Amino acid sequence: MNLPNPDSSHEQKVVPPPLPIDHPYPNTPSYPVIDIKDNWGSPRQSLLKRLLVGTFLMIEWLFGMVSMVCALAILAAIPIIQFLSLGYMLEASARVAKSGRIRDGFIGIRTASHLGGAVFAVWFLLLPIRYLSNVAYSAQIINPDGTSAAKLRFWVLLMTILAGLHIVFALARGGRLRHFFWPLNFITIYRQVKAGGSYSKARDATWDFINELRLPYYFWLGIRGFLAAFFWLVLPATLLALGQMRNPFSPVVGFSGALLLAVVALHLPLLQAQMAIKNRFGAAFDWREARRAFNLAPWACSFALVITLIFALPLYLLKIEVIPQEALWLPTLLFIIFIFPSRIATGWALYRTRIRESPRHWFFRWTGRVPLLPTTVVYLLFVFFSQYTNWNGIASLYEQHAFLLPVPFLGL
Repeated sequence: MNLPNPDSSHEQKVVPPPLPIDHPYPNTPSYPVIDIKDNWGSPRQSLLKRLLVGTFLMIEWLFGMVSMVCALAILAAIPIIQFLSLGYMLEASARVAKSGRIRDGFIGIRTASHLGGAVFAVWFLLLPIRYLSNVAYSAQIINPDGTSAAKLRFWVLLMTILAGLHIVFALARGGRLRHFFWPLNFITIYRQVKAGGSYSKARDATWDFINELRLPYYFWLGIRGFLAAFFWLVLPATLLALGQMRNPFSPVVGFSGALLLAVVALHLPLLQAQMAIKNRFGAAFDWREARRAFNLAPWACSFALVITLIFALPLYLLKIEVIPQEALWLPTLLFIIFIFPSRIATGWALYRTRIRESPRHWFFRWTGRVPLLPTTVVYLLFVFFSQYTNWNGIASLYEQHAFLLPVPFLGL
């Protein structure tokens, strides 16, 4: 009997059947599949997280904007330092003109939020000390020889020392708002000092922060913007003032000053913005460049000029009565609120001129001038009658807050 040869090629190989794959391990319990969308990294939770972060950033930005406006108002109320406020607004106009984005005009808002939070925290921490100090002063008046007044003064001194140390430690940690309400800042500062190099880090961080503020640049830009506007305004304002003299030529002189002031007022915002953009004082006297810019975007420039003149009118009501120096920042706050948008609008208008190469059609050029006529007439009437209603009389003709410093009085 011949047996089959397993190595022969004509024989078929037997392949074993495959194992079942439905349940390879039948005794293993089945677990529910966990959806990754239910975790913290899910789209729903990520959306919620982004919404919370966006809300926090928006609140921080709004708080920084309020802090920036208050800071500009306080700076504008301080003599000489007030040029910083004008320089900041001119730089904001220049940045909007270069990029075309309105948000670029709000410079240093996050930094202002940081500083504003620190100022608010310090003010809040000193509230109990001020209250206790008033109580101690009242007790001293009522009973000078009593022991209660002495005890209160001791507690005021102790709280002042502790609050001062706490503020110093909070500022040393970075001055964030949360640092002022954390009582253990001294432990962190001690660890940093023990690790070494804390003084050099604090020194470098402070120096970098001061450099980022660019205070000398804003101050110098504000001085140049003020001088350029004053050179343009001094002649028409003088002619208007001479028009009040009693001689046969006074009406003609006054009318000539009014016409010249109208022409200057319609070009000066564009000229100041040109100076800030080019960072060159001579650009503030380039009359042809301003007219060329108007022809490139007549309606945009007309809108900016109308906003500048109209927003300056309500501020004349704040110049009727003189204001004490310590309270000057309150009306100056309104000056910043009304004047700053006009600077942003001027920068946006100049951006519209920078993206065009050829002048617009004559129809748009001439119709763009239509809103300027009634606006200029109303502005001239306010300026003319301001010498009879303002505190400084005829000297108020030189206090053109729409183009000069954003303050009610220049101290002339």
